Amino acid sequence: MAIGFLTAFPLSLALMFGITDIDAVLNSSLPSMEVFYQITQSRGIATFMMCWVVVVYYRESSLTKKLLAQHRPSIPIRSAIGSWQAPKTAFSRTFVDSIDMGSNENAFYGWMATDATSPMKHQAFKPKTWEETDVDIKISHCGVCASDLHTMRSGWGQTIYPCCVGHEIVGTAVRVGSQAREGIAVGDRVGVGPQGYTCRRPDCESCSKAQENYCPRRLGTYGDRYPDGSVSYGGFADYCRHNSYSVFSIPDGLASEDAAIMLCAGSTVYEPLKEHGAGPETSVGIIGIGGLGHLGVLFAKAMGCKSVVAFSRSGSKQEDALKLGADEYIAMAEQRDWAKQYASTLDLIICTVSDPQMPLQEYLGLLRPKGTFYQVGIPEEPLPQLDTMALVLNGTKIAFSDSASPANIREMLKLAAQKGIKSWTQLRPMNEANEAVADMERGKARFRYVLENRDS
Repeated sequence: MAIGFLTAFPLSLALMFGITDIDAVLNSSLPSMEVFYQITQSRGIATFMMCWVVVVYYRESSLTKKLLAQHRPSIPIRSAIGSWQAPKTAFSRTFVDSIDMGSNENAFYGWMATDATSPMKHQAFKPKTWEETDVDIKISHCGVCASDLHTMRSGWGQTIYPCCVGHEIVGTAVRVGSQAREGIAVGDRVGVGPQGYTCRRPDCESCSKAQENYCPRRLGTYGDRYPDGSVSYGGFADYCRHNSYSVFSIPDGLASEDAAIMLCAGSTVYEPLKEHGAGPETSVGIIGIGGLGHLGVLFAKAMGCKSVVAFSRSGSKQEDALKLGADEYIAMAEQRDWAKQYASTLDLIICTVSDPQMPLQEYLGLLRPKGTFYQVGIPEEPLPQLDTMALVLNGTKIAFSDSASPANIREMLKLAAQKGIKSWTQLRPMNEANEAVADMERGKARFRYVLENRDS
């Protein structure tokens, strides 16, 4: 009874006397104190106190949101104060920053790589300059990808430090620009993969053909610089900001941790399967059974491929690979004649490993005539040299792929929900970001670590 009274009384006052202000507070992506400052200036101290009671105790309460949804008038979900900023007085700025409770135009918080060798540090960062095509996301989950490690240590080129990595992001849209793409509203569960921005210009050959993942002006979800000088930051954080055309709606049938890793790992293996037209007549080889490879097996089976053969160095993942649906498992270090035994048996190979010393010539020999080899793992060193004559005589095609187009990502998510595809993930709290990256590098993940903001 006491709890019910404490819940109902302030809510009743709010609904009777301050409904518009309460609606604004609950839907704004600004820190609570910045919103309070505005309300006090415009509506007086009484409304301020009423909002204080409701928000301090109930801002994240599903019960409160449900009650307000039933009683509030029809107010556009994109709050009228969604892009408002408090006057930058010394009092308001200092006081607000000291007790920030939400996403902030000037400071999100994340785990930041500050150089190529040091552990990440938890600190504030300034998101990209807000544009009305953007979406702010309160992050619930973010997968840990090998790309994060390569970027943190500047393995693929010099990284812009400090850098907040993570491009397998799922969370809740808390601020949606007035020119954002259709289909995204505040409160929606959404995700972001490796592509943070594409130009979508009609004269862009890639974008005009729905191949935005190859847009020459594309920017990564993290570690890239926008034309105005602001930097893109990823998902090892509490909030992120990205162009709405790179934001995907997450189907109801997918758990957030499963959907998160599909946005990079899943899309990276789905794209070559889709491009090749994989189906009942296709024999597929997946090299490397890890974050990408296990999803390669799952999606190849979901697409009805004739056979799926998993390749790994040792037999330690054989039981898992067969549980995933692989028809055969090849432990290359233990089956010395594997290259000869399986020569010319596969139509498509997806290689997820990034070892520059891998036996690439032997991998290519597994293909039937006119077969295709997709390299999706990206080594920091050059690939091994090849005997090209053998490839010529077999008509072998070698291709590379950079995740998937937005259309194929949406198709992949739909297929995963329809088929009930379940990623193999291990949840870790966001504050274990450094430990999760270290464990991933040691090969401990089965098969993908997903960082979770447990207060989301």
